Amino acid sequence: MTNSNAISISDTWQQKIYEAADGIRQKVMEHTIKNNGGYLSQACSSAEIFATLYLDVLNIEKLKKPLVPGKFQGVPGPNNPKAATGAKYNGKKSKEYDRFILSPSQYSLVLYAALIQVGRMHEDGLKEFNKDGGVVEMIGAEHSPGLELMTGSLGQGISQAAGIALARKLKKEKGRVVLFLSDGECQSGQFWEAVQAASYHKLDNILAYVDINGYQCDGKMDTVMGLEPFDKRLEAFGARVYRIDGHNVDALSALGKLKPDGRPTFILCDTNPCRGVDIMEKRIPKLHYVRFNSEEERQQYQLYYEKLVSGSIK
Repeated sequence: MTNSNAISISDTWQQKIYEAADGIRQKVMEHTIKNNGGYLSQACSSAEIFATLYLDVLNIEKLKKPLVPGKFQGVPGPNNPKAATGAKYNGKKSKEYDRFILSPSQYSLVLYAALIQVGRMHEDGLKEFNKDGGVVEMIGAEHSPGLELMTGSLGQGISQAAGIALARKLKKEKGRVVLFLSDGECQSGQFWEAVQAASYHKLDNILAYVDINGYQCDGKMDTVMGLEPFDKRLEAFGARVYRIDGHNVDALSALGKLKPDGRPTFILCDTNPCRGVDIMEKRIPKLHYVRFNSEEERQQYQLYYEKLVSGSIK
């Protein structure tokens, strides 16, 4: 494993990313309170990763204005020319541009918030969240904003990313396949098969960020199936691995610009699932999905949110 320390450049661009990350958390928290449910811990842990990806790492087309989600046009097929994916929120596809793949679809709400925060989706887009006939789905599919694939059960996203990366290699395309993963899905056998295949085919155009917040649906990771030493296991499968503080924007950025070396690159991001929203600590170890037990609890979160937005909570 290669260690990476923070790289001091200037405060300007870093501050912009940190502010975007705070905005992502606040948008997801506001949505969670209004809808009596949401994947809030995922936003707490991954906000800096998403903000860094979209504001600094991903080489994708700039959009002229935020896009407004439309209605579901049906599944892709030869008899449905209207079908479309959510890849348009990442700009047009080209040989030069990166392709972004979201593997854990329960992070879709976080991705939507990120797209709004960076000006790629209209802020009204979340009003269509989880509505019949819409595309802003709770568990995002290929037609949802920012997605181009239905990654299915957890652990399947990396296999699809590897297939795309191999195709791009064969076509001699310069663009990378940038993949976002969660730690829980890395317990699956398919994940490890995909890592092995990516290493064997020397898919050094894969850049994977893994949100290691230590929790999954059934509670704490190490009470379900431990992954550690995760970095050493990945290295044994032939990957290039870095392990960092997942809230460190300098490290997230610097590692997103490494030159390829013949191996798929994994950036293991140790994160805090309650970062920026300390009230969440009362829920440990059940952090996977926030649903309020009472109106009193919802009001507690509302008051906390108002203090957070006003800046009285740092």
